[in-house]
Amino acid sequence: MSPRGRPRAFDRDEALDKAMRLFWERGYEGTSLADLTTAMGINSPSLYAAFGSKEALFHEAVGRYGREFGHGFPEGGTAREAVAEWLRASARDFADRHHPPGCMIVLSGINHAERNGSVREFLSARRRENLESLRARLVVAVAAGEIPETVDLDGMVRFYGTVLHGLSIQALDGASEHELLSVVADAMSCWPRFVQEEGVASG
Repeated sequence: MSPRGRPRAFDRDEALDKAMRLFWERGYEGTSLADLTTAMGINSPSLYAAFGSKEALFHEAVGRYGREFGHGFPEGGTAREAVAEWLRASARDFADRHHPPGCMIVLSGINHAERNGSVREFLSARRRENLESLRARLVVAVAAGEIPETVDLDGMVRFYGTVLHGLSIQALDGASEHELLSVVADAMSCWPRFVQEEGVASG
């Protein structure tokens, strides 16, 4: 007996990777279905059959981006060292010219039509998850007595989250890895102001 249905004439993972890079480079709004089918080497019916819709494809592409380019916090070391390495690893990836610059989760939904509000909220939720992981690492440091209980956790999360997102914009504008790492070094020099290390004014 012959198999039921027709086998897909394309590699789904390869097609998803091409869609991810296109969304990363052009953003959700700037990527049309025609752009996607051309880049992925498939027709519209095949795209819908494999992924469901443009938005569903985008969700999968973001998931793939997270698996391939997402950065967690390294095991061991202090919170300061972990945050510094988290930012440095992100900066290196943002400036890597082997793929589109910056962070897909930051850049692919900056501009959006009202009809695509669900895409904006999806990306916003992913960014919040990323910052919650930063908060969780700082909470561990507080529990361990590494940083004081009086630390302004909200302020630290906002500040280092803003640095992370700003690095992405700078990379998009052509900043080099060296320039981004310099920003990280400057940002980490602000750490004592948050944790009020001995000899540093709290102002």
